Amino acid sequence: MQIQFLDASATPSTRLVVRPVNQDAIPAELEPVLAEGARATRFSGKAGQIFEGFVERAGGLVRVVLAGIGSPTADDRMSAVERAGAGVVARFLTSGEPGLTFDLAGSGLSNDEIAGLLLGARLRAWRHDAYRTKLTDEQKPSLKSIAVVGAPTGAADAWEREAAVAEGIEFTRQLVTEPANVIYPESFVIRCQERMAGTGLTLRVLDDTAMRELGMGALLGVAQGSDRPARLLAIEWNNGPIGEKPVAFVGKGVTFDTGGISIKPAAGMEDMKWDMGGAGAVAGTMLALALRQAKANVIGVCGLVENMPDAKAQRPGDVVTSLSGQTIEVINTDAEGRLVLCDALTWVQREYAPKAVVDLATLTGAIIATLASEYAGLFSNDDDLAGKLTAAGKASGDQLWRLPMGPNYDKMIDSPIADMKNTGARFGGSITAAQFLARFIDKGTPWAHLDIAGTVWADKPGATWEKGATGFGVRLLDRYVRDSLEG
Repeated sequence: MQIQFLDASATPSTRLVVRPVNQDAIPAELEPVLAEGARATRFSGKAGQIFEGFVERAGGLVRVVLAGIGSPTADDRMSAVERAGAGVVARFLTSGEPGLTFDLAGSGLSNDEIAGLLLGARLRAWRHDAYRTKLTDEQKPSLKSIAVVGAPTGAADAWEREAAVAEGIEFTRQLVTEPANVIYPESFVIRCQERMAGTGLTLRVLDDTAMRELGMGALLGVAQGSDRPARLLAIEWNNGPIGEKPVAFVGKGVTFDTGGISIKPAAGMEDMKWDMGGAGAVAGTMLALALRQAKANVIGVCGLVENMPDAKAQRPGDVVTSLSGQTIEVINTDAEGRLVLCDALTWVQREYAPKAVVDLATLTGAIIATLASEYAGLFSNDDDLAGKLTAAGKASGDQLWRLPMGPNYDKMIDSPIADMKNTGARFGGSITAAQFLARFIDKGTPWAHLDIAGTVWADKPGATWEKGATGFGVRLLDRYVRDSLEG
């Protein structure tokens, strides 16, 4: 979606003109037929309302849309503005209109609100149609561009920052949406190398031989049943104070998860292409930080494997030795994400000594049973870090809900023959998974685990996404960096 800002005096050049309207503030200069039509349909500018009409202007027919953005003092003002932009695009994406103009004259929107309006519009326009060869013209997106008139000074700069975040979200969605025969550990790395070239990001790649020499027995144990070799990808962004320790974001990247020998049911297994949603979010976040030149030092690490059930696959009852030296009894090969993460967590702490670590993973079905798709689960050993992430989630819309941890849960993953089991009892599955990961965090290192299994993929369209990949995590981590690392 191409977005450009025009001079405040410019006349809208598209037939489709959209005016954001505050609640109970229908513009006084609006043509009477539009104003009366809006009132007749009970349009008042409430958040989410849309009214559409046609009028003649300068000898041509103009399609005018009023988009309600609610009260300027509402607590959810930013969300309402963003949803207004998204709602307009959702309505006109395949309408035949090639472009629209946001006429902001008299709207009173701040620069940040204008950026939010455009962010919602751009995110809702994203689709992945690469493999759809029989779409009719009516089904294909026609809306290609957005012009903005009447914006105050500084709005374009505010949008430039959000445009970088949009790029990151779209990259994450692309990675998560692609099928597993297209995105696998090696091709995930290649996609990142191609997209991140020239951005200032530095990429390091460890192949399976290098990981074996280091002793990553837990991660490689998951990968050994696949013909696709594992990879560990580190993405470095160093644009903060020289010598300041970085923050590390670590993502689970199981590019396809059959469950291994503990194989999943066939129904719905096709969805397991998005079991790399954590790694996808980390990659998208790093791209966004680089594109907007974030003043911070951040390391993104993606543990990339495919979990398959061939003759070489690990078995329930096997014991593997992690990079940390701790041993793990594999009770269920479908609890593979924590085995990937534990070695990635150990590696990033040894290599970079980060001042904080946040991991993201589509880790457990239990978190979906607990929180559905409304929140991602948050587990942490540090109240300050947990509070900052929760605040970032609320501000960005990628919301988190903190769940408990403690010694009583820890006992549930003790093994009679190894240092730990990779699964606990039937209940509390998300918590025991977090307890497992906590055993690989160095003493004194603030750490948070985000279980995003219910939020990276949507079975139906949302406010700012089509059915499918949501890009969850990018806005959250970017906002955390803005508020907590950049100040």
